[in-house]
Amino acid sequence: MRVLLSGLLLTAATVLQAAEIKVLSSTALKSVLEELGPQFEKATGHKVAAQFAPAADLKSRIEKGEAFDVAILTTPLMDDLAKMSRIAVGSRIDVARAGAGVAIRKGAPKPDLSSAESFKRALLEAKSVAYVGTGATAANMRNIFARLGIAEEMKAKTKLLSGIGAADAVAKGEAELGFTQVSEILGNAGAELAGPLPPEVQVYTVFPAAGAASAREPEAAVQFLRYLKTPDAAKVIRAKGMEPG
Repeated sequence: MRVLLSGLLLTAATVLQAAEIKVLSSTALKSVLEELGPQFEKATGHKVAAQFAPAADLKSRIEKGEAFDVAILTTPLMDDLAKMSRIAVGSRIDVARAGAGVAIRKGAPKPDLSSAESFKRALLEAKSVAYVGTGATAANMRNIFARLGIAEEMKAKTKLLSGIGAADAVAKGEAELGFTQVSEILGNAGAELAGPLPPEVQVYTVFPAAGAASAREPEAAVQFLRYLKTPDAAKVIRAKGMEPG
């Protein structure tokens, strides 16, 4: 089946002129697309020009008129773009589902994340914590702090990041604990995954993709979206700590 699909993609690409597809993607999918992009390029002859940023920042750029061919955001933000007729009708797919994790500096002692209570103790004992202020994890962490009854205690030790990811901030010593999608922690040279959030407080984020309503390369964009649903893509998504959509 994989051979057949790759053949179909390659055949389609030979009919169409090779195109450059501009992809605006949530940083959560960065490690996934850095592997899938070259695979797609090899199979089709098209080029993937991907840009990564927090999903909310990308939505703002799209609202201001930035051109793109494919966007990969979070469900609520994609819903908003659909209401504004910014994405092509019928092009939307769910690419991945991801849980949040805790990043620590490489070699640092791992906190106990086995339960909500032990996680609460780890949070109270940590000297500093960090997450991207406009990222998908931000609202989730604020809600978790409130659920654990430590919202006030966490205010003074929480650093809201901009222009740097939580795993990078932890790697540079800017925070003791960082919260972000598991996929953003895996593979970071200076940080490591302490573990996912405890099941009692874990919140999963779905990342849908869609073509632009005014895509410059609509046919190539459709090919790319289809590629994101192939078995080969699913394998990479799992390897990066996410579940295929």
